[in-house]
Order: sequence, then structure tokens, then C-alpha cells
Amino acid sequence: MPTVDDVLEQVGEFGWFQKQAFLTLCLLSASFAPIYVGIVFLGFTPDHRCLSPGVAELSRRCGWSLAEELNFTVPGPGPEGEAFPRQCRSYQVDWNQSALGCVDPLASLASNRSHLPLGPCLHGWVYDTPGSSIVTEFNLVCENSWKVDVFQSCVNVGFFLGSLGVGYIADRFGRKLCVLATTLISAISGVLMAVAPDYTSLLLFRLLQGLVSKGSWTAGYTLTTEFVGLGYRRTVAILYQMAFTAGLVLFCGVAYAIPHWRGLQLAVSVPTFLFLFYYWCVPESPRWLLSQKKNSQAIKIMDHIAQKNGKLPPADLKMLSLEEDVTEKLSPSFADLFRTPHLRKHTCILMYLWFTSSVLYQGLIMHMGATGGNLYLDFFYSALVEFPAAFIIILTIDRVGRLYPLAVSNLVAGAACFTMVFISLHWLSMVVACVGRMGITIVFQMVCLVNAELYPTFVRNLGVMVCSSLCDLGGIITPFLVFRLVEVWQGLPLILFAVLSLVAGGMTLLLPETKGVALPETIEEAENLRRKAKPKEKKIYLQVQTSEVDT
Repeated sequence: MPTVDDVLEQVGEFGWFQKQAFLTLCLLSASFAPIYVGIVFLGFTPDHRCLSPGVAELSRRCGWSLAEELNFTVPGPGPEGEAFPRQCRSYQVDWNQSALGCVDPLASLASNRSHLPLGPCLHGWVYDTPGSSIVTEFNLVCENSWKVDVFQSCVNVGFFLGSLGVGYIADRFGRKLCVLATTLISAISGVLMAVAPDYTSLLLFRLLQGLVSKGSWTAGYTLTTEFVGLGYRRTVAILYQMAFTAGLVLFCGVAYAIPHWRGLQLAVSVPTFLFLFYYWCVPESPRWLLSQKKNSQAIKIMDHIAQKNGKLPPADLKMLSLEEDVTEKLSPSFADLFRTPHLRKHTCILMYLWFTSSVLYQGLIMHMGATGGNLYLDFFYSALVEFPAAFIIILTIDRVGRLYPLAVSNLVAGAACFTMVFISLHWLSMVVACVGRMGITIVFQMVCLVNAELYPTFVRNLGVMVCSSLCDLGGIITPFLVFRLVEVWQGLPLILFAVLSLVAGGMTLLLPETKGVALPETIEEAENLRRKAKPKEKKIYLQVQTSEVDT
């Protein structure tokens, strides 16, 4: 009886139907970018100072320029180690009193300004920006600056909690239904964020969007790879992630055109309602249908694929089946990931690699937003370097292998972070940051592949799920690491990133190389991966790959 891969070899592994479905689903990947790193533009913190009643009137009466107003009325930088005193403190002075002159008005109150009492910003802040963000609208600065960290952490908490539930929906009710349901909820929550009346409701809608958005991206990824033949599956998976990079570039342009956060949030949320047209444009995965014993529907879709590709369906199409691997009958458990010495070591290393890649990827983007010059240009250039990162993976993964590119990319990212600490020129720092961004992008995309190749079939899905959960945990703490440490010293987060990445590079070398090695089916085979086994027959390899995707 023919399998899906057998039929695709005859009707086209990447024909017109697959190209059309791939490009359609890539829009889903691109739309995930504003959700994942939207904090850069939605939560940017502009230069600000305390709003002091009477200062504006005094400035108008005296004819001060903005520079003179700041010089006469705003405290200086203060003692070293105190975080942004000129932004969070104001002189406790009645600026409406007539005794104040226009030339150094505070001189009549004290011979030295440092003797004047300072107090909190009781009347709010003045923000030096033509646009707006959640920071400027809800005054998330000074004592409330930690709320920006919580805003970004909320979406990662949603990723972590939602991955299990959405994954179950995709396996139980189908990839297509999962994409439609999660896309609808994500679009609605995105619009609700744009009209949120207060910070608390904004957090709730952000959490809701996180619960479904990553699952939507993952379901689209699974659906894309299940439509194509084995020979194109890995390339399509990498290109699907490149669509996310395209989304980053487009998001930067939209943010530049719409500098107000509510308008920007609407601009990236409303178009996602169009994904509901997938109901008519994208069929269900035939592999999933076969796994649910819905053979007639699967046969109909395979016949449709053949017609779209301009090929005749095979004569034995009606006998289409999903060959089951006997190892799938084993019941996986969390303990299996730590049962043997090598599996235990692999699990710990992979957890650390997922955690580090998330912290560095999101951390470099947030650090750029917190310390960069031109936010839009810096974001744009750093996003562009992700394109060559994907091509490097495609060129090296089957020629050089997985281990050394993964280790070198970690080391490059760590070295770039450490180098940035000692660079004062912004343009040079940006070049080095782009190199680090490219390195960690390669790590992020490769660790997923390596993770799947190190576990036996019956526990592979569980292994990827458990290890990748550290990615979301890393995303939860990253905002606090970046925004709190940068207040102490701008280079402090970079030193932490460098240490994490350099250690990850060294730990990667403790993993076995999986290039040219058949995927392990049992714990014993996974335990002996360092001995390069002779590749198995193509048919068995196809079985394992199919099982991996369907789970």
C-alpha cells in the first residue's frame, strides 16, 4: 500500500500546489514577528523629564530654547550608580513665584543646585517624542519601568502555557482547524490590545495573544512540512522561518510609518483576519487525516494535489495508508529523557541551548531598542542579517554537519556581545551586533533540528516539547535581565549574554554529530549515537520522518 511520500514522489514533492500552499502559509509566519518582538516599538522609552507646573509658562515668558529650559530647570545626571535621576526627579520648587529670574532662576534660591531638594515626579512626565508607546501613555517609567518587562514577559508566559494546549488541538482536531481557531483568537486579542483602556487589560489581552499565537505559527509550520515530499521538507522548514524574518523587516517599515502604538497595533492585527480565508484556500493535512483513519478525505486531497500539479494520480491511490512504526506503540514518559547517561546529558545540554538562544535572540533586540541610536534603522539592519543566516544553514547542514556550525555560531554570538562592550562608535557597535544576531539566528534554527535527531522515535516529540519549553522560560526573564541591568550599566547585559553563549558553544561540542546517521528508534540507538551507524533503508527513514511530523 502506498504512503503519502510514495504518492508525492509521483505527483510532485514540491509542485504548483505545494508552492501555493507554502507561500500562503508563509504569511502566517510573517505575522508572528510583530507579536514576538513588538515590544521594541510598542514599548520604546523615549527621553523624558518630570512635568513641573509653571516651567512652561516661565520658559515662554523668558523666551528660552529647549536646551536652556532643560539646563535651568532639570536636575543633572546625579551621582554615579543612580539610575536616570534627571528623568525621575525634579526640583521641589514653586516655578510660579515671581522672584525667579530668566538667567539661572535657581541661583536666587541656592548657591549650589545640589543643595536644592529633589522629589518624585508628582505631576507626570514630558516625553521627547513625536509618537507614542505604552510607556508614554501609561507612564511606565522610573518606579513603574518594571511594568514594561512584565508586558513582554506576559506574551512568553502565554507561549509557554499555550504550547501544550494548542499542540493537543492540532493533533486531536487537525492542523487546519488549529490554524483557523488560533488565528481568529490572536487577531481579536490584537485588536483588543489596541483599544485597551488601561495597563491591566492590556496585559490580559497580551497574555491571551501569547496563548494562541505561537501555536498558530507552529501549526502552520507543521502543515507546510506535511504537504511536501521528504526531499524538500528541511528546506521548506528553513524558508518558513525566513518568512518570519521578512515579517520583521515589514514590521519595521510599518512602525516607521505609524509612530503611535495603538495605530501600529491595529495595523498589524486587522490584516490577520484575512487568514480565515485559509478555510477555502488550504486543505487539511492528508497525513493527519490518515492518522485519524479518515482515508477517503486524505485520498480526495491527494487527488486534488495531483490535479494542481498537472500529474495523474497513481492507480493504487485508493489504497493510500499511513504506515505505523511499531516503536510508536511505546508510551513515552518524562523519565525516558533522563533514563540513560547519554540521554541525560543530551537533555540537559539541549535545555541550556534552547534557553540561551532565546535569551540572546530576544535580548539583543531589546538591548538595541534600549540603547540604540536610530531605532528603526538599527532594527532594520539587524533583521536583514537573518536572511544570510538561513542560507548558511542550507549550505552547511548537509556538507559540514550540525555540530560545528552550531558551536561556531554560539561562539560568534558570544564573542560579538563581549566585543560590543568595548566599542564606543555606534556604527561599529551596530555592525558587531548584526554579526552576533546572525550567529544566534543560526543557533535558534539549528537547535530545533538537532533536538529532534537526538531522541528515539517514541519519545522524540516529548523531547522537543520539554527542551524547547526552556526557550519560553528564557523569554520570560529576558526583559528583566535587559531593562534592569542596562540601568546599572549598558554593557552589563552584553557580558551576561557573552558568558551564556560562550558556554553554550563549548557545551555543543559534547553532543554527537548526527549528519549521515539514521534517526534513532530506540533508547539503545540514541545512547550509541556517537558510533555513526550505517544509514537505514530509505523507506524506513521516510517512516521515521513522517512519524516525527505527525506527532
